[in-house]
Amino acid sequence: MRKGFIITALICMLVTGYLSYAVSQWWLIVFVMVVLLVVMGIYDMVQTRHSIMRNYPVVGRLRYWMEDIRPKMYQYFIESDIDGRPINRIDRSTIYQRAKQQMDTMPFGTQLNVYEEGYEWLSHSIAPKDFNTLDHDPRILIGNKDCRQPYSCSILNVSAMSFGSLSSNAIEALNAGAKIGGFAHNTGEGGISSYHLKHEGDIIWQIGTGYFGCRDEDGRFSAEVFKKNVDRPQIKMVELKLSQGAKPGHGGILPAKKNTLEIATIRHVQPGTTVYSPPYHSAFNSPKALILFIQQLRELSGGKPTGFKLCVGKKSEFAGVCKAMVELDIYPDFITVDGGEGGTGAAPQEFSNYVGAPLMDGLAFVHNMLVGFGIRQHIKIVASGKILSGFHILRAIALGADGCNSARAMMMALGCIQALVCNTNKCPTGVATQDPQLTIGLVVDDKKHRVANYHEDTVNSFIELTGAAGLDDYKQLTRSHIYRRVFMNEVRTFEDIFPSLQPGCLLNGNIPEKYKQDLEMAKADTWQ
Repeated sequence: MRKGFIITALICMLVTGYLSYAVSQWWLIVFVMVVLLVVMGIYDMVQTRHSIMRNYPVVGRLRYWMEDIRPKMYQYFIESDIDGRPINRIDRSTIYQRAKQQMDTMPFGTQLNVYEEGYEWLSHSIAPKDFNTLDHDPRILIGNKDCRQPYSCSILNVSAMSFGSLSSNAIEALNAGAKIGGFAHNTGEGGISSYHLKHEGDIIWQIGTGYFGCRDEDGRFSAEVFKKNVDRPQIKMVELKLSQGAKPGHGGILPAKKNTLEIATIRHVQPGTTVYSPPYHSAFNSPKALILFIQQLRELSGGKPTGFKLCVGKKSEFAGVCKAMVELDIYPDFITVDGGEGGTGAAPQEFSNYVGAPLMDGLAFVHNMLVGFGIRQHIKIVASGKILSGFHILRAIALGADGCNSARAMMMALGCIQALVCNTNKCPTGVATQDPQLTIGLVVDDKKHRVANYHEDTVNSFIELTGAAGLDDYKQLTRSHIYRRVFMNEVRTFEDIFPSLQPGCLLNGNIPEKYKQDLEMAKADTWQ
């Protein structure tokens, strides 16, 4: 790292300088080479564009040299789709190119196997719409009849990532990027820090089971502390986290190595300890109590949009929440649907791999339930779970979402290379670490523009795709616009795979067979 480089450089210069003077002038050549490397290293440490080079002078250049000499197709990162299939590595490369405002077109056509099971595509129109005539800044007005401060947010926002999980510089860059691009930044469940507030970007305050930022001495929800923090003008919405796709049914984890005194003070916990958030909320114990708690949060906030986030698990429980909404005539302003494919810096592998519904299944179900209960008009739906591209936004909206959140792609825009050491405090790019020797590599003034660039280009890509479908407005997208190959010789639309429901059908007795058991088990007064 930087300190090691400086010490090594001084030693090498002293040794080779002495040898060139006392032993042989041939050592002068070595001395000159060492000086050149030192100058190169100093440049690496002061430049602001490349985090790896700032943190690992000279040595870090190897990464970029290797990228330059190998074919571009091998730069694509090995990832898996939601069902475990290997997919093409285009998305990661596209994120970097958009963040850096580089050319994101590619030669020789698609790298995807279009005849492979699971391949998806948009049905385009022979008469597409001109991109220049479409709305380039689509926004969603969130707020229902009980909301007194509706919020107009972008169709793509920063998903929940806490200070503690991410570095202070990463939080600053995300919020500053949100300010530049006019989109919102979700705090994650780790509470509100000065780094969230410094650049005055719009904030969605997420409250998890640990109630960080609004808890009393015993770790329970405190209305007084909540009221004090939620009155900040930067906070535009409040999101109650029931579960997240990376580890549904399991509380958040902050490793001890990342729990600094500053973070511990914000969260009101002991520094240097591993912080385990409870797996469930102590502020409510039934669907009705959940809805009443959301109403309480909305009232305490002065009427700011308030909703909840979940990864779909037991379908009968969500049906019970819908019954509670109807009985109380109280509705959250929004519901964020996370997918089981979502990522995190620390979670048991079994929870990440095998618990929780994937985004598309959960999203289609939540939309159908709200429509079936006749309450969809009161609630906006936000999709969160591996949203990386314009097509991913389009696919989510076709399934029923109003907008999307992205975490993974925003981290990549910051410079994340997915080194997979988030939980060790050794992130080489300074994104997911609290080590000041590594966070210095992430320069806020550079990375904030990359975050804004990625957002702008991805939203534009989504709008251009909408126009390609022959639509004037993205709200005209339906499940029939997306096709999926389910077998080698069989193709179905999303409407075939995820059939829509008629408005109010779950209330008038016209219940589809696949929903009957869940509806019978659903209760508004208890989870079981």
